[in-house]
Amino acid sequence: MKFLVLMAEEDHFGRWDRSGDADRQAVFDCFRQYTEAVRGRGAVLGGEALASTAEARTLRPGRDRPATEGPYAETVEQTGGFYLVELPDRDTAVELARLLPPAYTVEVRPIIDVPFE
Repeated sequence: MKFLVLMAEEDHFGRWDRSGDADRQAVFDCFRQYTEAVRGRGAVLGGEALASTAEARTLRPGRDRPATEGPYAETVEQTGGFYLVELPDRDTAVELARLLPPAYTVEVRPIIDVPFE
């Protein structure tokens, strides 16, 4: 099964900018552990860090699809990155997601196979 693993934390980009080398290394260590664990039981299909919410543009509903600055939802938690993984089941995906940095809120969401033909 494929899963999207979203990572967010309160004031993510501000916290990252204020963090020191040791704190950043601890985050990278969690990412490495997670990546290795997923590869041991499945596959990492993709993943990226996201730019600040200040760089986001959201297209609103309507005929003209107006674009507004910022993310879709106004919230103190900011999505900072994601993984796309393939693992045997949701329980495994949740178990391995616990390896991600403990300050993050992590959402594990199954991917629905939709044929795009």
